[in-house]
Amino acid sequence: MPRPEFCRFVWLGTVEYLAARALQDSLVEQVHNGDSPATLLLLEHPHVYTRGRLSRDEHLLSSEAELAASGIPVYETDRGGQITYHGPGQLVGYPIVNLRDWGGPLKYVRTLEQVIVDTLGDFGIDAHTEQGLTGVWTPGGKIAAIGVKIARGVAFHGFAININTDLSNYRHIVPCGITDRPVTSMAVELGEDTDAEAVRYSLVYRFARNMGMRMVEGSPEFVS
Repeated sequence: MPRPEFCRFVWLGTVEYLAARALQDSLVEQVHNGDSPATLLLLEHPHVYTRGRLSRDEHLLSSEAELAASGIPVYETDRGGQITYHGPGQLVGYPIVNLRDWGGPLKYVRTLEQVIVDTLGDFGIDAHTEQGLTGVWTPGGKIAAIGVKIARGVAFHGFAININTDLSNYRHIVPCGITDRPVTSMAVELGEDTDAEAVRYSLVYRFARNMGMRMVEGSPEFVS
């Protein structure tokens, strides 16, 4: 039986969105060329709104000028999906994975959803997917968003899980273009703040199980 593929994971702390994007672009090239193993970047962004390929102008409820005045940028991206929020109290995961011998885009997105469902289950949260929608949900609302891009067979961008997120930051957008459903967080679902480090390690374990990979923790120094 073949040995599971090696995947490096690393917690980067708080990283500006554009810096994280530049790091992803570099790793996509390295993974494609075989110069780097699959890598799962785990981090938190300062307040930012990002617009995916399907984003509509009317889903940004405050002007970019208003948001810029409060120190919150809005960036266009090439990932799938629509507009979303990233900020403190949220776990962002950017897996850079070569899918050529692993499976196609649909299998990959559905696997990421299951990784998140299983992670939330480790904390007693009953989460699920929704037919025709991307992401992860609880009865209280959407708790995790997913948006990916695949270039030359390598997947990047990824997912965001609301842990202790201040949900009032979603008031400036129509999250993921869905007008009739709220967003929620682990803290809301559990009625208390959640240990973010514990969530990270649960997610790494669930990522390994669902992706069929052997995870090894890397040092943040590899990105410097």
